[in-house]
Amino acid sequence: MATIAHHDQLAQDTAMGVVDLMVRDLDAMIAYYSTGVGLDVIAHEGPSAILGRGTTPIMHLRQEKDLPEFNRRDAGLFHTAILFDTQAGLAGSVNSTARFAPRSFTGSSDHLVSEAFYFDDPEGNGVELYWDRPREVWTRTAGGGVQMATLPLDPNAYLRDHLTDQALTKPELAVANIGHVHLQVGDIDVAEQFYVGVLGFDVMARFGAQALFVAAGGYHHHIGMNTWNSAGAGPRAASLGLGQVSIEVPTTDDLDALAARLAAQGIERRHDGAVLRFDDPWKTLVEVRPTAV
Repeated sequence: MATIAHHDQLAQDTAMGVVDLMVRDLDAMIAYYSTGVGLDVIAHEGPSAILGRGTTPIMHLRQEKDLPEFNRRDAGLFHTAILFDTQAGLAGSVNSTARFAPRSFTGSSDHLVSEAFYFDDPEGNGVELYWDRPREVWTRTAGGGVQMATLPLDPNAYLRDHLTDQALTKPELAVANIGHVHLQVGDIDVAEQFYVGVLGFDVMARFGAQALFVAAGGYHHHIGMNTWNSAGAGPRAASLGLGQVSIEVPTTDDLDALAARLAAQGIERRHDGAVLRFDDPWKTLVEVRPTAV
């Protein structure tokens, strides 16, 4: 494993922003994420739609009919993870998605820090719906990370225990946002050097050359990365699937500090004073903006 030098950390309140997906069948994807997952259609104009909860955007779908399908051996999106504030809210979304598209369900796991259910949308993009256990019950490791695992989680028992009448009839009352994004990358050492050594995330867990979980502010992970399908992958070619990764930092000072770290490493970036854009080592576009201007 490569040695990661001491780095300037991202701000404690760093969070993930809207996930941008390039899609072929916009109507089918809107139906899946609204009727199935239960997101609200906040805006829909021409080949573009924004979905979320209330006025909070979660996903931006952009129709790109001429792009090729995403190759599962390439770098790109592994899954988008939507975080619910209650177990009932999660159960409502899982129930709705499974009823709308039962064949899209791919599995469920207890990760110690969270309870998660996995699906594939109509174009094969991975989707995780999850709820976090309170931070005070997470087990911290000696290095400052968190203990995570993949344990069985019975979906039918979960729905019996947590699906409430309100979750069935008024799912929009549950708060939801992007909790994390999980990427396919070509090399875990390179990923750690960039996302930790340059951007300033902290390593929360690492599983050899196969997976890395990084976060700011002690969260279990804001970005997950793995090589399970994509070991050795090079720069991405244009395709359907992930358009960009969005990160939100608290202030413009935090944004400027990140821009300075990128400049010090000679990494090409576009910074208009409000939004900072750059590519990761696999040409995945990363966009960073402040929540407070």
